Amino acid sequence: MSALVWPAADVPHEDGDVWRWELPTVHDASRVRMDLRARLAHPSLAARSTEDAREGLLLVFEELSSNALRHGGGAVVAVIVAVPTGWLIVLTDGSPDAPPRPAVDRDPAYGGMGLPMVAQLSIDYGWCSDAQRKHVWARLPSGLSAAAVPRPRSSSGPAGA
Repeated sequence: MSALVWPAADVPHEDGDVWRWELPTVHDASRVRMDLRARLAHPSLAARSTEDAREGLLLVFEELSSNALRHGGGAVVAVIVAVPTGWLIVLTDGSPDAPPRPAVDRDPAYGGMGLPMVAQLSIDYGWCSDAQRKHVWARLPSGLSAAAVPRPRSSSGPAGA
């Protein structure tokens, strides 16, 4: 990632379980983070991701939601798509003309380290906008190799086939 630019890229399409929240205020972001933590603790998700990966998703949610609430405008919406290999997280706000701007040469005491951290934790990331909304997204890994991710058994044929 260039220190000055968050890459412009359309939100990828992922098929999976979709979780959606509206975040009118910072207090709602705290509530959603607790809900997200509870969802991630469910045994079915815990079995297909590492604790570090789940903590990474919580950190990325916190950073992107905080940025959307602080620097965006209008209603903020968070969407997470859970897929076998990880998660796609998308935060939207009402500032389509305000791209994410990672801090450059700023004293860490003044903040601004969130976007570089998101980039470091992500497989891929970007932003795009339409006439009304900005969409900032990141794709995060489950922490397990593709071969280690449990696959549901097919209902067609014997269990070992």
